[in-house]
Amino acid sequence: MSFTLPPEFASRVRLGEPLSRHTSWHVGGPADLFFMPRDRADLTAFLKILPPEVPLLWLGLGSNLLVRDGGVRGVVISTRDALSALERRGEREVYAEAGVPCAKLARQCARWDLGPAEFFSGIPGTVGGALAMNAGAFGGETWRQVVNVETVDRRGTVRERTREEFRIGYRHVEQPANDEWFLAAKFHFEAGSSEAGTRALLERRKQTQPIGEWSCGSVFTNPPGDHAARLIEAAGLKGLRIGGAVVSTKHANFILNEGEATARDIETLIRQVQQEVARTHGCTLTPECRIVGDA
Repeated sequence: MSFTLPPEFASRVRLGEPLSRHTSWHVGGPADLFFMPRDRADLTAFLKILPPEVPLLWLGLGSNLLVRDGGVRGVVISTRDALSALERRGEREVYAEAGVPCAKLARQCARWDLGPAEFFSGIPGTVGGALAMNAGAFGGETWRQVVNVETVDRRGTVRERTREEFRIGYRHVEQPANDEWFLAAKFHFEAGSSEAGTRALLERRKQTQPIGEWSCGSVFTNPPGDHAARLIEAAGLKGLRIGGAVVSTKHANFILNEGEATARDIETLIRQVQQEVARTHGCTLTPECRIVGDA
């Protein structure tokens, strides 16, 4: 990395930070530079001093992400502590910044008697990640509730954009500009949610998914008219292991790191599951998790 950071940032940027410390799979090599902004103003000031050619990777809770063992070139920005505002705005609207955990959004909406928001309790990441991929669970999807969003580009310019400026699909979002990232969203809900409903969904998740174990959440998107977990289980792949990575016996669409897995183990297992499901069912599964970094 050939540029020089100004003194106000140089002492706070970590060099060679292991990303295994920041991902839910607990794997991943080092980031060249790792930065945790204090707040939104700190974030935009940092973006303004970065040369345009330096690659950027944004990180929330590190779920839905596989960082390869060779690590990430450029700068990784962690937003989980800086973008944490969660406010009720008006009778039926909620403002949430990108670093807010989705489960926290679900719980707070239940306290405010607003919904449908219970499904957010089944999303293991942050609001920023949910916006980036239109995350969903239990039949709900993030962008169905979005009114507008705030974005920032790598020059530190903040914009407000309406929902209509984005092309939204199943676990897919096309943005109007490639160099913008989500800072916050305003959601619209109706009255009628309940804490009991949220607790019920959390209990259902606990009973059907390997909660508390090292995973990224669901590994594959569901193909049209079917479920990835059903196809994987029907192919006899529950318990399939490569190194320290194993297909969960509780939920076949989860791959677990049992403590000693490498990113290579996990990625190899992902590819093997894809190959076996294609051979058995004639269906190619698409990874839901994002795979980044150098091998």
